[in-house]
Amino acid sequence: MTPNSNPAPVLFDRALLRVRQGRAASMGAATFLLDRVAEDMADRVAAVLRTFKYAADIGTSGDAVRVALAPRLGAIMAIGLPIDEREALALSSASLDLAVSALAFQFVNDLPGVLVQVRRALKPDGLLLAATLGGETLIELRQAFAAAESELEGGISPRVAPFADLRDIGALLQRAGFALPVTDVDRAVVRYDDVFALMHDLRRMGATNILTERRRTPLRRATLLRMAEIYRERFADPDGRIRATFDIVWLSGWAPHESQPKPLKPGSAKASLEDAVKRKPEL
Repeated sequence: MTPNSNPAPVLFDRALLRVRQGRAASMGAATFLLDRVAEDMADRVAAVLRTFKYAADIGTSGDAVRVALAPRLGAIMAIGLPIDEREALALSSASLDLAVSALAFQFVNDLPGVLVQVRRALKPDGLLLAATLGGETLIELRQAFAAAESELEGGISPRVAPFADLRDIGALLQRAGFALPVTDVDRAVVRYDDVFALMHDLRRMGATNILTERRRTPLRRATLLRMAEIYRERFADPDGRIRATFDIVWLSGWAPHESQPKPLKPGSAKASLEDAVKRKPEL
């Protein structure tokens, strides 16, 4: 397989991501979101009434997903996402029955290219099942930072990664050649004593700012404190604790196979919509 010949914009510093993930592991990683995804993924795989003999876990940090799926799959190999996404994934064509990924795709610069490579690595009628952060994830933190920087610094710097929504991801699956694409979202609202506890958890997730366009100068203390005030003013519950939204976007798609349902060809319907509307109901 060859990666996309037209390089995608480099939004994320993936070398820094690995450093941050290593720091998170040394701090004691916060895994509550990953544990939630691993449990859900095991249930979703169990609901598919077929056997997956050859499976790969692509880009997931840690082994929570592989541990959760092992009783249902037997063996599942780990495949890392390369730092330089111009490199191909270490996957052979038509070698997998199942590919999974948990909370990794949101840090991929060339997600269309990665999806194409995964689709090519699947055998016909092979399944991709993945979860990525998207939608309104950390919308509260984004808004609080934007308001504080606009007020005190006269401008906004990129601090929280952009996240794709359901329609974007569904379109990417179709563009990559997957059949029967499906997306849905699982929203988790987590409560914290204050925004500093949230930011500590983000560090323990290895999920702090890795945007290539991030500001390289230290965050001003006044801006940080004002952000914390705005966050509490706008997003605190009556008991004083703040809310943080995490939207887990689930995506699935199948490598095409002749046995899969096909859409009807235009003009092949046996009854017209107009006739159905005109037909009177029987009393």
